[in-house]
Amino acid sequence: ALDRGGGMLGAKIAADGQWRFPPLEACPPRYAAAAIAFEDRRFFHHPGVDPFAVARAIRLNLRSGKVLSGASTLTMQVIRISRDSRDSRDSRDSRERRGSRESHGRTWLEKITETFLALRLELRYGKQDILALYASHAPFGGNVVGLEAAAWRYFGRPADRLSWGEAALLAVLPNSPSLMHPGRNREPLRRKRDRLLVRLWRQGGIDSVTCALARLEPLPEKPVALPRIASHLVERLARELPQDNPGRAAIVHTSIDGRLQAQVGEILLRRQRELDGQGIRNGAVLVLRASTGEVAAYAGNMRATGEAAGAGSGAVSGDQGAEVDIIASRRSTGSLLKPFLYASMLEAGELLPGTLVADVPTQIAGYAPENFDRAFEGAVPARLALARSLNVPAVRMLKGYGVERFYRTLQDLGLTTLNRPAADYGLTLVLGGAEGTLWDLCGMYAGLARESLRYSGTDPRAEFRPGFFPPRLTRFGLPSLPSTPPAASIATRPLAASPIGPASAWLTLQAMAEVSRPDVQKYWRDFASSRWVAWKTGTSFGFRDAWAVGVTPEYVVGVWVGNASGQGRPGMTGIQVAAPLLFDVYNALPPTTEFPMPMASLKRMAVCASSGMRPGPICPVIDSVWAPQSGLRTLACPYHRMVHVDPTERFQVHDGCQSVSTMVHRAWFILPPTQEWYYRQRHSDYLPSPDWRKDCEAGLAALGQPRAMDLIYPKPMASLYIPTDLNAEKSRAIFEAVHRNPGATIYWHLDQSYLGETREFHKLTVNPSPGRHALLLVDDKGERLERTFEVLAKESGL
Repeated sequence: ALDRGGGMLGAKIAADGQWRFPPLEACPPRYAAAAIAFEDRRFFHHPGVDPFAVARAIRLNLRSGKVLSGASTLTMQVIRISRDSRDSRDSRDSRERRGSRESHGRTWLEKITETFLALRLELRYGKQDILALYASHAPFGGNVVGLEAAAWRYFGRPADRLSWGEAALLAVLPNSPSLMHPGRNREPLRRKRDRLLVRLWRQGGIDSVTCALARLEPLPEKPVALPRIASHLVERLARELPQDNPGRAAIVHTSIDGRLQAQVGEILLRRQRELDGQGIRNGAVLVLRASTGEVAAYAGNMRATGEAAGAGSGAVSGDQGAEVDIIASRRSTGSLLKPFLYASMLEAGELLPGTLVADVPTQIAGYAPENFDRAFEGAVPARLALARSLNVPAVRMLKGYGVERFYRTLQDLGLTTLNRPAADYGLTLVLGGAEGTLWDLCGMYAGLARESLRYSGTDPRAEFRPGFFPPRLTRFGLPSLPSTPPAASIATRPLAASPIGPASAWLTLQAMAEVSRPDVQKYWRDFASSRWVAWKTGTSFGFRDAWAVGVTPEYVVGVWVGNASGQGRPGMTGIQVAAPLLFDVYNALPPTTEFPMPMASLKRMAVCASSGMRPGPICPVIDSVWAPQSGLRTLACPYHRMVHVDPTERFQVHDGCQSVSTMVHRAWFILPPTQEWYYRQRHSDYLPSPDWRKDCEAGLAALGQPRAMDLIYPKPMASLYIPTDLNAEKSRAIFEAVHRNPGATIYWHLDQSYLGETREFHKLTVNPSPGRHALLLVDDKGERLERTFEVLAKESGL
């Protein structure tokens, strides 16, 4: 596999156990001169058979009574190599014959056959082509076949960069590859090389100084390890390429930036040294060019401690699983799918960036999501819920949007790992209930970047195509690699229509830019050298997977940190272990920019300043925001109510206790009781509606006033199971209510039996028996709240 500039990323031995590279298009000049001088001095002057060499061979062989010379030309040797190769494929048990030029024996019949085939080859190919064929397929000792493979294995460089001494050494190796291995018989090998160099000097191919210096060059001690800058990528390419011919050599020109690949490997190695002490063994990084989806760096896992710089990712010292390519592995997505839910709801006209979303204790069909800090905010703008990765608002948003609908959207965006029905994932789909690969997820985030740039008019790159499609391992504009399931994502699969438009994509990226950064990075706005990055973290259940994905107009960087075995570690979160690695990689990248506003697809909309929703008829303060055109379909603000107060504006009144002409009318921002209870604890500027004046409290229920209290637990028609403790005693349930008036008293009744009263903090411990029950709450103003629930018996709970 070659990088973007033609440098080697790594290589994999062929299925037949041979090191071979694809055929050379042209034989390097130095090796060509050396091979001709050693093997066939009249190569350019004969038609494939050298009559002078034949005559000399006959004379020598007859005089000695045995075969001393075969008079083989380079053309005839190409024929012999070809026939040996064919016979090796036909007879796998003849492995000892491969790499030896004596495979067919030196009989007159064989010579006549080779002569005829050599003449035919000369008629079909030019001399330079025949030289290239010889250099590409000649044996070079051991299991090394071809000049390019030999140059890398013995000298660690391409064949066109060999010195005269190295070229001469390789020119003499095919003569007797089984005897002249560089690891043994060193003096005979040196003498052969030096004699060839002297011959080249006498023929005028090199000068005397070059000859002397070349003879001083040492022989290689042992085969050189090939570069392993991207070992997991090479393994992946080997799996993707067709396997119809196990001995076939293939070269893949990838989109990888070799320098960046090496830098990412170094960054991973540094982080591995820090994380190893925490029991965190594995990590992976994928870098994409956002505009084209090309892969710029592919580090499939952390590499071995102590490997040479640029060696790529390999087995981590003392760990199992570093051979696993994490980029292609399915892992729990954590919170990484939340931005796509947010963008989808913006696109569908079901949400505006500032729309308040409930963040309160929630139970849906027995599922009770919790925020990471186990706290609640009551109500939070959607963009902040995304930036702070709050779980409860995300689940409530998904319930409103629809699991099946979001499931189909994710598939359209490029998530290929959803292999169960949507109902199996349920509401956990947005919190890590589904698995994804770093490959798919980075491709999806790159789609957000491209969509945001679709109509910007400021992107100067010619290589740009909007839409959601998988990453590419080849250069943009070149054919994709051949692919077979399950890795069909190698090939580009453009979508007919984008599920998320430019405006929604841009607004989502702006929300992601507000995510708080780790450590000193949190002060990034205070430094001129800092760069803008939209990013998102994710942590799977049990601290098994830590994710971070960053997006800029130039690059998408995806990071996974954890243990390939699935073993969790306390505190292994995306913000703690993956985010620092993400910003280390961005610091190694060229300067990045911000996303320009896609003005053609954005609309300036009026919104209620308090709720972030389209203003209702009585919203007192109107603000404006940028939103997609579909934002015009969103609901109007339901939280402002007209409140009638007395002339002192201290108490609420109604027309039964106060003359309408003396009332003062105020538009008041009123959240539902449960939301208000948590919202007030974090927003000191929230003003609850005034209390009712004493003489106005009668008949409030008939006026249809909003409730002053609400039950957090149990929910309507809930089914509860109360387990038994370890000491065989039955546990108790904790019921919880909220009231708008902090000083209110609530009186609790269960099945017409009085349980007790609560003030300020309205929690009560109860021990109901199995069966259906009726709960009644009455506050000190006489407001009533009734709820029915069922307690399951042990058998039912199972």
